[in-house]
Amino acid sequence: MNRFEYLRPESVADAVKALASSADARALAGGTNLVDLMKYDVARPSCLVDINRLPLRSIEETREGGLRIGALVTNSDLAWDPRVRKQYPLLASAVLAGASPQLRNAATTGGNLLQRTRCYYFYDPSTACNKRNPGSGCPAIGGVNRIHAILGASDNCIAVHPSDMCVALAALQAVVHVEGPRGSRSIPFAEFHRLPAEQPQRDNTMEAGELITSIELPDSDFGPNHTYLKVRDRLSYAFALVSVAVGLKIGDDKIVEARIALGGVAHKPWRSRGAEELLQGQPPGEAAFDRCAEAILRDAKGQGENDFKIGLARRTIVRALRQAAAGTPQNQSDKSVR
Repeated sequence: MNRFEYLRPESVADAVKALASSADARALAGGTNLVDLMKYDVARPSCLVDINRLPLRSIEETREGGLRIGALVTNSDLAWDPRVRKQYPLLASAVLAGASPQLRNAATTGGNLLQRTRCYYFYDPSTACNKRNPGSGCPAIGGVNRIHAILGASDNCIAVHPSDMCVALAALQAVVHVEGPRGSRSIPFAEFHRLPAEQPQRDNTMEAGELITSIELPDSDFGPNHTYLKVRDRLSYAFALVSVAVGLKIGDDKIVEARIALGGVAHKPWRSRGAEELLQGQPPGEAAFDRCAEAILRDAKGQGENDFKIGLARRTIVRALRQAAAGTPQNQSDKSVR
């Protein structure tokens, strides 16, 4: 682990100033990902800005009927908050599907958005990786790529975003609030994470020196017609091969609105608005669900070892839609897929 400066600011303004002081400065909250990256010599920050003293631990109701979640709210506190469980059960379910209780007790809401990929090559500094060292190549293409992307990849990177929580936030159309050297701004969740394109080293659209302060959830009334379905190699503490977050509004035996987001398949949580629109006005059933899945995966492309993901994703989408339509969301306690 490299030597670094350690700072503990008392205000958001001081934290932003510290982060803007160096291109290699990094914010430290729960540290569940950043500390690992430092141990593996993947991340070598010149300065760690410990933000745990900042007043960002509250969950507050907004005037519009939604919730504003502070960046330092832990995943456990988020998942078990009564307001979240009542109004946004999809989010609570997704958070409980991730990691382990010990990690959820430490991991923060803001930090969850900033997780780096779990690509084998990214975590091994002895190998080339465009995400670590732009221009060095992507050995996952043609290499070990079982867990890698089938949507939105580029010739420079086929890594996937690992978060469960972010898949639900994408479906819920959250907004990320950040504070930076040029002031505060709000980023729609669909615009927060990036696809790799020509700059795979950039995971998101945050600018240098910016700090996530909160995530805002708009009012939601999906009710019981939701689910977060996660398919993985083992039921305990594993990242998703494919995950699907679904929220449906159903009236008069027809789908009024559909939100569908996928995890484990792309460099960011994946949504297809066109596929969602195919469900509007349709009676919930296998025919409509199959058409939706086909539309979402129309441009899916395997890399060899992960070709199976395309069929797996199709079946997972259909099953998730079936669960949501029936009002029988996936149980994250026993995790067995029904």
